[in-house]
Amino acid sequence: MDRSSLLQLIQEQLDPENTGFIGVETFASLVHSHELPLDPAKLDMLVALAQGNDEGQVCYQELVDLISSKRSSSFKRAIANGQRALPRDVLLDETGLGIYKRFVRYVAYEILPCEMDRRWYFYQHRTCPPPVFMAAIIVFLCYGARLNKWVLQTYHPEYMKSPLVYHPGHRARAWRFLTYMFMHVGLEQLGFNALLQLMIGVPLEMVHGILRISFLYLAGVLAGSLTVSITDMRAPLVGGSGGVYALCSAHLANVVMNWAGMRCPYKLLRMVLALVCMSSEVGRAVWLRFSPPLPASGPQPSFMAHLAGAIVGISMGLTILRSYEESLQDQCGWWVLLLSYGTFLLFAVFWNIFAYDLLGAQIPPPP
Repeated sequence: MDRSSLLQLIQEQLDPENTGFIGVETFASLVHSHELPLDPAKLDMLVALAQGNDEGQVCYQELVDLISSKRSSSFKRAIANGQRALPRDVLLDETGLGIYKRFVRYVAYEILPCEMDRRWYFYQHRTCPPPVFMAAIIVFLCYGARLNKWVLQTYHPEYMKSPLVYHPGHRARAWRFLTYMFMHVGLEQLGFNALLQLMIGVPLEMVHGILRISFLYLAGVLAGSLTVSITDMRAPLVGGSGGVYALCSAHLANVVMNWAGMRCPYKLLRMVLALVCMSSEVGRAVWLRFSPPLPASGPQPSFMAHLAGAIVGISMGLTILRSYEESLQDQCGWWVLLLSYGTFLLFAVFWNIFAYDLLGAQIPPPP
């Protein structure tokens, strides 16, 4: 039975008067008696959705959305208001899973705080498209291999001549406000960012999709370069730390706010280690900025991109991660954040156009 025939049968037998509501218990009986092709997980979700209604009914349109593999905010309300507890360990008890499905289950418990969302993600996950955006980290390695055999230091004479590095003397080349993320200060920064993107970025992209995660990553990168152009006007900038810290801070904030629901093992220890590693990277960036290990012809790259990325992650990123499979356009808070971010971008553009001349900033000569 195809999807349209299934929906027609449901409407004819369960809602002949076109009231727009369907009794979920009657619907469950119809599924079992006709052996309809509905996943057990979807039936459990439907029952939980009905618990938010005193009469045990569900809206017909919500049923259509469920069968069509769509989600709405009603599911979140059902989780909060429903009185029927879903089996919490259903995914952990699954046996006979292949290696990839076990990895998908691991990602579900690593990223999502709610059992309903985990089950939804597990059963609806598709291998296409893969997390290609985070996998593009290989670009860092390929480009870095061309410079002095992996010794990526800003005092290398060829390093700052790259058309990708952000330099205050090249502000008119607008692409540099984004492309600086493809260059790194050294193997330490490169390895740290690559590791975080693979460990946190790939699972996030698998769950939330390429559009949301790439938007969050690039928003952190752009905020990082613009913040440097305002707060550290003489400094160049390299590294993808703005985007990486946007992802990491959003994920960590989501874990903290949903601490009781997160089922990832050793979450406290992992939280402490993550904070220590991120703080150490920021401290290292500050040290390199003001006390470079070797003499340099100009200021060392700024560390302000780390902080800007973290702010983007805690604000915009947290909203994205807490809205799994929900429409962001329907959330007033999302539009407030977008307006705030747009205002910051507009201010930064005017700052870069007028402030350097008005303040008489002494910019080091570009390479």
